[in-house]
Amino acid sequence: MLVSVIVPCFNEEKVLQDTYRRLSAALPDGEDVQHEFVFVDDGSTDNTLAILMHLATSDGRVNIVKLSRNFGHQPAVSAGIRYCHGDLAAIIDADLQDPPEVIPDMVAQLSATGSNVVYGVRTKRKGETLFKRAACSLFYRILSRLSDVPQPVNTGDFRVIDRRIIDLFNQLEERNKYVRGLISWMGFKQTPFYYERDPRYAGIPKYTLKKLFGLASTGIFYFSKKPLQISTGFGFLSVAVGLVLSFWILFNKLLNPTYLISGWTSLILMIIYFGGVQLLTIGILGQYIGSLFDETKKRPEFIVDRTINYASGQVRDAVPQARLSRQRRVPTAFFGTNDPLFPHS
Repeated sequence: MLVSVIVPCFNEEKVLQDTYRRLSAALPDGEDVQHEFVFVDDGSTDNTLAILMHLATSDGRVNIVKLSRNFGHQPAVSAGIRYCHGDLAAIIDADLQDPPEVIPDMVAQLSATGSNVVYGVRTKRKGETLFKRAACSLFYRILSRLSDVPQPVNTGDFRVIDRRIIDLFNQLEERNKYVRGLISWMGFKQTPFYYERDPRYAGIPKYTLKKLFGLASTGIFYFSKKPLQISTGFGFLSVAVGLVLSFWILFNKLLNPTYLISGWTSLILMIIYFGGVQLLTIGILGQYIGSLFDETKKRPEFIVDRTINYASGQVRDAVPQARLSRQRRVPTAFFGTNDPLFPHS
């Protein structure tokens, strides 16, 4: 069995050596289980690529997928899923907040329970501010309530998935994927694995408040129609309020005309209310129209500059040839270009 470990990287020069060291120590090859490490360089501007190339030179299990620019964390994870060859794939960030040492336990749980997915659930989030913990907790609960499919709380992309999930994920045609949400949406048997999340090992967090908001927006507006239903509910409520006010005005016009001279406060409040409902509804519609606009352009989710170590086949001998040939039919016109300086698949 081949287990692929997918590691998206963006400016991780301070932690990569230790990430590789801990992955190698936690995941030694044996007779029954072999490993490949798929590092996805998401357009890093520091020495991330140089470090990865050095690792690839010394260890044939290290495969590199270099994207043409910084496409973002979720596209980088999607690239790793598309280019991995394993019977199973473990997704883990390079910052070592999620401990590589628990991956064998997650693989064992997947096998013992007959699961297709084992997803990590954080029982503790060490080294994070109270604001971030509260914001993340609120986001997960809102997303779970808005989604048509229940989403597990306090989970990230740290998980182990089997080949069935990998192949189905690669068939999805969304251009702006919310990885953890889509995997939950697929169904099959998914079981939680509880662990304590460590503080970031080194470097600075890549998910700024702006990026976290963008991820939340993708998770909500790409993954649920309930915001539209909520805006429709506000619309009906506005109509009901308008009808009540209309009857009230008509009643006072007929029975007490002088009473209608006053009412500046109520008028301003009604303008604010109805204007707010309209702007909120237009904003929600705009989010969905923007999502449709992105999808109709049919641009690739990511573009691969080059791949490194994908010609050696040292580990991929353990993978059935039919699967290898399927993986190598990734159209370079959409997902990458060839570079004669580096071996590639």
